[in-house]
Amino acid sequence: MLAAGRWLAGTIHWRTAYYCIELMEEVMRTDRELQEDVLKALEWEPGVDAAEIGVSVKNGVATLQGTVQSYFQKSTAGRVARHVYGIRAIANDVQVTLDGLAPRGDGQIAEAVANAILWDSVLPLDAVKATVADGWVTLNGMVDWQYQKSAAQFDIERLTGVKGVTNSIALKNRPRVNALEVKAKIESAFRRSAEVDSANVRVEAHDGEVILHGTVKSLSERREAERAAWAAPGVMKVDDRIAVSPF
Repeated sequence: MLAAGRWLAGTIHWRTAYYCIELMEEVMRTDRELQEDVLKALEWEPGVDAAEIGVSVKNGVATLQGTVQSYFQKSTAGRVARHVYGIRAIANDVQVTLDGLAPRGDGQIAEAVANAILWDSVLPLDAVKATVADGWVTLNGMVDWQYQKSAAQFDIERLTGVKGVTNSIALKNRPRVNALEVKAKIESAFRRSAEVDSANVRVEAHDGEVILHGTVKSLSERREAERAAWAAPGVMKVDDRIAVSPF
């Protein structure tokens, strides 16, 4: 009876180990497989001309190359690649050209940028200014929240003729909030999130700065953790030290 029990336990242990090995083989992706996954994801995205974008992957780092007709397509390609499971980092080297489109002078682009900022309801009036040089837009000014800074950039990315964006908008100094309170609110946000595994992310907070530590399984999970940290009252800076490891 005892021998039979030991045999059964050994069999279960062997089968469990075999299953774990099979599971790891399914999870681990080669660079070639990741390259194919990114290419398929780009082909699936209607907002991107996937035929114009090349992808290479080395050690889980994806490099995007090629040419597109708008900065929005370039940023969308980066976002799509970021959501591919197994990708640890992205180098977006896609170039923006206006081949086949009517040329846009810097004056025209500057006017379009000013209108986009003016009509965005989340941006305070006259809080954001822009300069344009050879199609490249630089944003300056001060806003209260990180989401407002991000919204201003999103407005500009969609405009015809824009080749790139430098977002130099600063956040206004706000009354300091107790560091322990900030830490607690961010950790609570992580626990509510369907995208962030709160058990794998550690939060430090002091003097308006938040430092994120830990390991997550995807770039999109890391981005969501950073977004949640920025949403806490009193946060002026987020130092994202989270590593990405899908295994």
